[in-house]
Amino acid sequence: MMNIAPESAATDGAPAVRARGLTVVRGSRTVLKDLAFSVPPGQVTGLLGPSGCGKSTLMRAIVGTQAKVTGTLEVLGTPAGDASLRARIGYVTQAPSVYDDLTVRQNLEYFAAILSPGRAAAEERHAHVTRAITDVDLASHAEALAGNLSGGQRSRVSLAVALLGTPELLVLDEPTVGLDPVLRRDLWNLFHSLAAERGATLLISSHVMDEAERCHRLLLMREGEILADDTPDALRDRTRTSTVEAAFLHLVDEANARRAAHKESVR
Repeated sequence: MMNIAPESAATDGAPAVRARGLTVVRGSRTVLKDLAFSVPPGQVTGLLGPSGCGKSTLMRAIVGTQAKVTGTLEVLGTPAGDASLRARIGYVTQAPSVYDDLTVRQNLEYFAAILSPGRAAAEERHAHVTRAITDVDLASHAEALAGNLSGGQRSRVSLAVALLGTPELLVLDEPTVGLDPVLRRDLWNLFHSLAAERGATLLISSHVMDEAERCHRLLLMREGEILADDTPDALRDRTRTSTVEAAFLHLVDEANARRAAHKESVR
């Protein structure tokens, strides 16, 4: 079972997310293998690796929706999945989570009402909705039905929902997939603004290595394991490479060589 850590606030530079011995087993397959890492507060951390390496499973574990998690996993100083974290975390899955028969604004008003029920909170909800729509650059589509939007626009509605209530931690599962370069650039500018101006912590997954260069820190994953937990500059220096993609390939080669040597030694 997951260890329950003493509850404490994620302050004074304490990691926003801390994992030790984190493991997820699905059937006969170990999806996450004894992971140990931390996510610093107030920064943009990239979770990068090929499709199927376990990124989405790790994100579900962090937000508390993944079953059969063992090890220790603390989020904002509290055990992952604790009910007190629901209003403190914004989560965007790969598939847009919106209602097609509601407008952009109606979608956000609906989810805002769930986060802050009651008439007394109505004015505050309206302010949060308007700000979130503006943040994702959908003001000109606020009254459009979600079902009539493009895939990229629907993804931005899901991101706007996650921004409601000013979450301390944003967990975004491949939020820029399928978007044009200009919109990708604008969203990354927004991500950095959320960290710098609002103090939010962002964990953003991607399988596109050039997005790694936009992050303060990186978690590089392959086959359910963390290959590296470091800054882009430190990774390039350590591997004597010029890009994060080259650094990742170098680390993969090192891991393969270690496995081969281990197999040879036990023959």
